[in-house]
Amino acid sequence: MRLNQVTIGSTDLDRAERFYLLLGLRLIVKTGDYLRFECPDGGSTFSVERVSEVAAGAQVTIYFEADDLDEQYQRLCGSVEFTQPPTDMPWLWREARLLDPDGHRLCLFHAGEARRNPPWRLEPRDLP
Repeated sequence: MRLNQVTIGSTDLDRAERFYLLLGLRLIVKTGDYLRFECPDGGSTFSVERVSEVAAGAQVTIYFEADDLDEQYQRLCGSVEFTQPPTDMPWLWREARLLDPDGHRLCLFHAGEARRNPPWRLEPRDLP
């Protein structure tokens, strides 16, 4: 099984389109109520659908990995307000955090090998 796509809601698709294009995603589908973007690396897609309201306090964080995280941060920081600049985290990831225009939490990060193989990764023999 693979995670292929995440879909979020937006009350303003034009605003969402501008924001996600600014992040560097490529728009591949556009209808009156739906946008689908292709991530520039890998095979994942990300979509936005029109909703009448975005649920306040939703506790989902969407992660976009970038090998050049610090360069992406520098490119975006004049246009996007970050809640956290690139920071080295104890779990061996470097993360920058921000909100999209509808308040969805986003994390731009670089984890490299630590994303799937951290030093504390459980091996099959360690699982119940």
